[in-house]
Amino acid sequence: MATSATSEASSEQLLVVIDPVARRTDGESVRIAKDVLSAGAQTKVCLPDGPEEFARALSRRGSRRPVVIGDDRALVRAVSLLHRQRELAGCALSMVPVGAALSVARSLGVPTGAVAAARSVLEGAVRRMDLLVDDSDGVVLGALRIPPLSDAHALEEAAGRPWLRTAQSLVRTLVPAREAPAPAPRAARLRIEVDGVTLVDLDQPVEAVSVVPGDRGVAEVEVRPLSVGAEASPVRAEGRTVSVSGADFRYRADAGVCGPVRRRTWTVWEGAWGLTLPGR
Repeated sequence: MATSATSEASSEQLLVVIDPVARRTDGESVRIAKDVLSAGAQTKVCLPDGPEEFARALSRRGSRRPVVIGDDRALVRAVSLLHRQRELAGCALSMVPVGAALSVARSLGVPTGAVAAARSVLEGAVRRMDLLVDDSDGVVLGALRIPPLSDAHALEEAAGRPWLRTAQSLVRTLVPAREAPAPAPRAARLRIEVDGVTLVDLDQPVEAVSVVPGDRGVAEVEVRPLSVGAEASPVRAEGRTVSVSGADFRYRADAGVCGPVRRRTWTVWEGAWGLTLPGR
């Protein structure tokens, strides 16, 4: 479903794609953002009901600049679609964050208020950013993290069964808390290579791994080895390619949990995508 609004304030054309989750969770913020955008530019508003309609709306954008109203998952979905179509280089994105999962948007510098974000769409500037692309053509905008094995299992449970979080919260509310030691996380045994050089091998258990795309065409890698006795210092490196292999592992990429996989390689694509942010 699509509607149009015309304003004399600007001749720029926007394609405003409103994620269905945003419409359900915070309709008032969606309305405010839509009103601000329509007052400042010519807009075509699309209300997709699912991923297929979301993809269809983006593919039919023509010369309009796409604006995503939604949470982190909606932004990642838009970047992923444009990347697979190899159209990221010529298409800058804008975002009005609406929803509960907004950590990626915040880390990228997107204002989280509906009015401020919508004004940034109209008045801001496009900033080119690096992108992590894996060997299955998946993308990472903000950060990639490999947690301990027990934490990875919890992430998969929460991602696959959102009702479980609600039930667990209810149980914690009704049942008095008991003093009990938390189970120790199981360390992962992984080989981590940066630009072909082994940073940590399988004989060194690790507690956590993080990979963040920088702004200079390299990724920043941090590995926390399992400490025995004194706390072990993190191992850090930078490089264009990062490979992780070993026993089946899961990882969090932006707003989603992926895996299990036995090997995955991420490559930095420098300045691969553009996002409209407040001017400095």
